[in-house]
Amino acid sequence: MTTEEKFRVERRQIHDIECLELNGFLDAHTAPILENEIGKSLSQSKYKLLMNFRNLDYISSAGLGVFMSFIEEVRDKGGDIKMSSMNDKVFSVFDLLGFPMLFDIHREEEYLIDKFFNPAKE
Repeated sequence: MTTEEKFRVERRQIHDIECLELNGFLDAHTAPILENEIGKSLSQSKYKLLMNFRNLDYISSAGLGVFMSFIEEVRDKGGDIKMSSMNDKVFSVFDLLGFPMLFDIHREEEYLIDKFFNPAKE
């Protein structure tokens, strides 16, 4: 199985939000694919990023590191990285490492889209 078969990213545009749908296994071997995809968004001045994990089966610490490596730059440009639709196994990895304190994570994509436009929403 090739790296591209293990993990892929599909893009959608929702208003001015770039939605990246993550599919498969995000680990040390596939993390560069995600880095490249986020880099493409930033190079096009797209700083409102919504990561949809609906079809992500696995994430390793290397995958988590990708988000950490971009969050400061994205927020410095007035954007954010928000995360939706994680299965329980993927969420437990984020939760264990304290990511819910750093990122908006919610089951519903629509909630996070609204939160981009209404940041004070709880």
